Amino acid sequence: MSGVPASAAGGSSSARRTAPRGTVGPAHGPAERTTPGGTVERDAAERGTAERGATEGGAGGRGGKIAAAAVNQASLWNVANLLTMFRLLLVPVFVVLMLGNGGYDPAWRSFAWAAFAVAMFTDLFDGHLARTYNLVTDFGKIADPIADKAIMGAALICLSALGDLPWWVTAVILGRELGITVLRFVVIRYGVIPASRGGKLKTLTQGIAVGMYVLALTGPLATLRFWVMAAAVILTVATGLDYVKQAIVLRRRGIAERRAALKNASKESEA
Repeated sequence: MSGVPASAAGGSSSARRTAPRGTVGPAHGPAERTTPGGTVERDAAERGTAERGATEGGAGGRGGKIAAAAVNQASLWNVANLLTMFRLLLVPVFVVLMLGNGGYDPAWRSFAWAAFAVAMFTDLFDGHLARTYNLVTDFGKIADPIADKAIMGAALICLSALGDLPWWVTAVILGRELGITVLRFVVIRYGVIPASRGGKLKTLTQGIAVGMYVLALTGPLATLRFWVMAAAVILTVATGLDYVKQAIVLRRRGIAERRAALKNASKESEA
């Protein structure tokens, strides 16, 4: 016999059986006993911790978004875009030098050639840098072709205005460049027309020919620049026609693929 009344022992065991869920019995010591008031206090503490965590998490999320936005904004100022911006700034500088002192001063024309050469030289690197180091941005996609056509167009117009180059040559080259640019935007929903080797050769030949005309050349070099410009005009027309052909094929293929996709979707819906 233990000397403990059965009712007391039974009451104790009954109390343990009917203890509220989530409470700890006396065997665990008074530090772990949970009273209704203590439960409320603990729940409040847990809610406070959760709210603080949510607040800190929200702040961290907002901070992460701000940081990501800052990185995206900073990416605009990468080296490839800076070269493109520099090339755009060279356009008015080139025009001023080209037309300086009446437009026929050999010294001014030499400075203009230097500005033109730097612009063409940077054009060879900004696109390569953007693709190689993953620096491609929406700004670069738009600004790079604009910079290319701006410096070339400025040179051709200045040369024709000064009487050094027939206006029809300027019209053919600029008309082709603007026309192909518009054509690219028209068919872009069907795909992208890739740059061809002929197009790259055309760009190089145009740069050399225009550069030779910018310089005040005489004698055999003046004759040579005529033939280089003739080659540039031929390549300009030939590659332009090739781009038109590619655009037509790309558009027809895109339309056929869309029709096939719609036909398949219609069959699946009927099934």
